[in-house]
Amino acid sequence: MIPPHWLDGSLNNFSKLVCHRTMKQSTSGESKEFAEKDARDNYLKRVQETYEKYEETGVIEFPEWLYGAPKGDLFRVPVEDCPDFGETAMVEFDSGRTAFLSIDMQRDFCGENGYVDAMGYDLSRTQRAVQPISNVLEAVRRTDIDVVHTREGHKQDLSDAPFNKLLRSKMAGDGDGIGETPAGGVGPLLTREHENWDIIDELAPEPGEPVIDKPTKGAFANTNIGLVLERLGTTHLVIAGITTDVCVHTIMREANDRGYWCLLLKDATGATDDGNREAAIKQIKMQGGVFGWVSDSERFIEAVESGVA
Repeated sequence: MIPPHWLDGSLNNFSKLVCHRTMKQSTSGESKEFAEKDARDNYLKRVQETYEKYEETGVIEFPEWLYGAPKGDLFRVPVEDCPDFGETAMVEFDSGRTAFLSIDMQRDFCGENGYVDAMGYDLSRTQRAVQPISNVLEAVRRTDIDVVHTREGHKQDLSDAPFNKLLRSKMAGDGDGIGETPAGGVGPLLTREHENWDIIDELAPEPGEPVIDKPTKGAFANTNIGLVLERLGTTHLVIAGITTDVCVHTIMREANDRGYWCLLLKDATGATDDGNREAAIKQIKMQGGVFGWVSDSERFIEAVESGVA
């Protein structure tokens, strides 16, 4: 895995090992090609060792060789079955390098007279995530696990909203799209600095918790979230929010591609369509956890509170 908090963010682990090894060995006359092969072999050896340890114990251990000694407490979260990996496994986290990411828990997505409500969806399907997230926040705020929030929304002049997104939103909302206030609404939909755009009171950020504002489904291409997580020293992300199949899935995929270890808390997510939500959860578990793992809020909280004996 690529440690996203390393120095320049442009080189992966292997390249950094090569550079370090080459600089050390250049004075002894060893060729760059030999150093590269040596670094690659050592890197792949670590992969094999971690795999063999998992086969023996069922635990995917926190890789101290990669990130250094734990900064906080180690804890292990049971994750659900993945093809070819048995029914369950355990992923080990360092609380000092873990961030809980609460995605788009805004009135526009789970409150009355917001964007999802204006499109005519059953709000209970997105509101289902509220209580589990509240429980997780209560637990992690007593630890050194960081909390990061995201909000989707556009500038008031809509200069960051693509034409086709605005058009689709009007079609989905029977004429009331992004930037417009529906009958009985409290403000322009998905537009920054309005009450319906903000995070709901039950899950409001506490002082010091970063809030990432994004005009997109994802977060890594258009915001400073990468810098925020780098500053926090994050290597592992625990992900919740709405909607499971759109913003949550997109951000989880982006994070995985950047080397973060990702865990979805399935009961702490919601979507406008139950079938889409279940399919999104299933997709994560394909190929041995194709871009992360799946657990739930109760097992995560229990793991955080019990730690590793």
